[in-house]
Amino acid sequence: MTAPGTLLSVARTLDRCTVLGPGPRAVVWVQGCPLRCAGCVAAETLPFEGGTTVPVPELARHLGALTEVEGVTLSGGEPFTQAEALAELLDAVREERPGFTAMAYSGFRHERLRRGTPGQRALLDRLDLLVDGPYVAARHAALRWRGSSNQRLLALTGRYAEEVARVLAEDDTTAGVELSVGADGSFSWAGVPPVPGFREGFEEQLMARGLLPRPDGRKG
Repeated sequence: MTAPGTLLSVARTLDRCTVLGPGPRAVVWVQGCPLRCAGCVAAETLPFEGGTTVPVPELARHLGALTEVEGVTLSGGEPFTQAEALAELLDAVREERPGFTAMAYSGFRHERLRRGTPGQRALLDRLDLLVDGPYVAARHAALRWRGSSNQRLLALTGRYAEEVARVLAEDDTTAGVELSVGADGSFSWAGVPPVPGFREGFEEQLMARGLLPRPDGRKG
């Protein structure tokens, strides 16, 4: 059972995404990362300050109600800095949806996580897929669900083993990015950019069209 007081620090969530893992998936970006990879595509998630504090049972209920997705992808930030809470989150969702799948990104290598804290090992044991290793800008590559060629796509259960084998052997190309429009008309995007500097150029175009606010508050 999930402890009532367990909290997660969350940068943002997305209810449906098709470019961060197999099939339609929810995405949870956690807040905070001890690594500082140059060129990180989600630099706003690196500080441990900020984000939104969310009770694990509340987020579990939300994810479990998303019947059009087959699982969740955990990103950030660094999910394994909140591993125990995320393991509890997956357990809580799977109480209602046993087949709910889980994928995570980590800047740490799989081997290190296997020697990590009990919480880190617990989260690892609940994952179907892991993308491991830090983002290295000099090795940027347009790969499926990864940003640089040092990162590995690891099938940790049989759930996606055949798909991973096919991707690595035949179809290891970018899944692209997706643009989402919020209920308030705001724009956001998700995915692994196919080229370095993609985010800066893409967001500049959105700001030029008035679809994203500029840092100084100006429009267009």
